[in-house]
Amino acid sequence: MDHGESSQCPSGICYLTCLRRFAFTRPEDLPRARAVWESTAQTNLRKSIWEARDKAMKTTGNLDPMAWLDYGPAWLRRDYWESLCERWAAGPWQQRSQAAIRNRSTHPEKNVHTSGSVSYATHSQKLHHEFEHAPTFRELFDRTHKRKGTDD
Repeated sequence: MDHGESSQCPSGICYLTCLRRFAFTRPEDLPRARAVWESTAQTNLRKSIWEARDKAMKTTGNLDPMAWLDYGPAWLRRDYWESLCERWAAGPWQQRSQAAIRNRSTHPEKNVHTSGSVSYATHSQKLHHEFEHAPTFRELFDRTHKRKGTDD
């Protein structure tokens, strides 16, 4: 199954296609495989919708979701896109959005990880060398979430 085919296929149908192509040696692995499949599909759909929303906003130059009605992605049914735009334009969504914007802007320095593009595995190796023992979860967390020389 190529990427284009899978991105237009409902999750359940794609999963069944996957099962026809790949075999699990233990039947008890099937529920976990399905859970991972569903979780991944959910994450990918959420990201794709966010990207479509962002593209519509940038294309129209308008923050009003009702201005995006004609700028939905080709892969999503128009009535679904219209429903999403209506939801994004509604009061409760806008209130949560504004609250999140305020929360992020109150302490912008608190909303960043300090590890940059360095992986947790690399940080763990460096700490192992530095401490001469495997770092605890707390030590690794502190290294990747706090600024050097501070307790922030």
